[in-house]
Amino acid sequence: MFQLCKYSSRRRISPCKRGSICSNYPMAPCSTIARIMNLGDLARCPKNLCNLLFRVVQSKLLAPLHSSLLKEVQKDDGDQPSMAESVVANLPELSQDILMEIFALLEIPDLVRAGSVCNSWRSAYNELRSLGIYKLSQTPCLLYTSESAGDSVVCLYSLVEKREYKITLPEPPIRSRFLIGSSLGWLITADDLSEMHLVNPITGEQIALPSVTTMEHVNPIFNESGALHKYEFSLHTATRVSYAEPSIFALGELRDYIYSKAFVFTDTFTGGCIVVLIHEPAGQISFARVGDDKWTWHPSHSHYSDCIYMDGLLYALTAQGEIHTLDLSGPMITMKTIIGSLSYSRYIVQAPWGGLLLVWRSVEDIEEDYEADLPADHATFVRYTREIKIYSVDTMGKKHVEINNLDGHVLFLGHNQSLCLSTEQYPHLKENYTYFTDDDEAWLFGFKNKRRDIGLFDLKHNSREELVSPQLWSNFPAPVWITPSFTKLNFA
Repeated sequence: MFQLCKYSSRRRISPCKRGSICSNYPMAPCSTIARIMNLGDLARCPKNLCNLLFRVVQSKLLAPLHSSLLKEVQKDDGDQPSMAESVVANLPELSQDILMEIFALLEIPDLVRAGSVCNSWRSAYNELRSLGIYKLSQTPCLLYTSESAGDSVVCLYSLVEKREYKITLPEPPIRSRFLIGSSLGWLITADDLSEMHLVNPITGEQIALPSVTTMEHVNPIFNESGALHKYEFSLHTATRVSYAEPSIFALGELRDYIYSKAFVFTDTFTGGCIVVLIHEPAGQISFARVGDDKWTWHPSHSHYSDCIYMDGLLYALTAQGEIHTLDLSGPMITMKTIIGSLSYSRYIVQAPWGGLLLVWRSVEDIEEDYEADLPADHATFVRYTREIKIYSVDTMGKKHVEINNLDGHVLFLGHNQSLCLSTEQYPHLKENYTYFTDDDEAWLFGFKNKRRDIGLFDLKHNSREELVSPQLWSNFPAPVWITPSFTKLNFA
């Protein structure tokens, strides 16, 4: 029987001053141009930015650039605030097209710094963003919140720079929301009314998704004045009729029970975006295109754990290891089972070399910091990832083969879209490792004050490492991996 449990409530903290954007370095005046950097970063280390730009210029676009100017920049050891100004002033005048070609090859932190240097660079930066021709695939960052930073601030830990940046997000405060997914550079959140929004931390853009009351299993309850008062939540599936009375939840309670995991995918056929939601009861799937006014329910199956979108189809993985394809393009959802139950798996991943991977992650609850004079329920239990198994899927032969070497690739697992990336394309990542975060629902939405299971797993030696020690990440909302992006969603 499907059972509901009541999770503990969130800790309340005082809100921060809105509009602040800073790093964990000493504060400097904020720039409205640089949403995730302040100009103090450039003043402290302009040489790094300029050297990077010159390397790109020299190798890609501006071979005739005078070598004496390059040497002058490279030999400077002072990191003085005037360095950037003098370098820019002595550069040959570059057309906006050339600047955009250079900027399109930078990681977003360097790009934003470049846009803060001078008017011509700022213009190229703005044009690059508005045209949506940004080229470089970004290295994923760990996104989390910090009680000390304030209710509306998220922190991004850069795996490239090994440092943290802080970003202020639009209301409602991010620490009052659930993070139920991350993909394409967007967060999928649920607020304290259990309504969902897409949020892009880099651009600050926010998009409301269809109301939770348009989902198959939810009905609104209004009070005498006609205002939304509570939700009625049914437990039926397409194959199982629920004989229990629907549950009644306050507006802020429903999200504790209904949301499992969400994704944003680019729709191959329309060019728009599809939001896919795995939800209770029983791990069912609903979806909505950005701009829709309601959710569409997929009634044919349940107990889904993960999904990806490729070749115009949604590939959905069940907890029993079945892989289904869902065609969401027509008026009716069509489903095919491409592989029956192979093994228990938690993640489905698109391999860069083609094909699919299935991943199993084994965790163990460990008791830490136990004091003998305290009762057992006061002991500190933490979750540790102990084993990760990867299987290459043969869809034609309908079988899978365990592999223990990713051959120059890495995995990202967590409460986000599962990713497999090439270390040739992302040289700052550790080959044959898995970067992981917590994603068990009880720990995501229930045990909100527990230490998080975050780190790196060495697939070759079957051992784990800490990402940063001591661990700095907050415990709620649970951290997720996100790939920073300037992408605007198409409402086609």
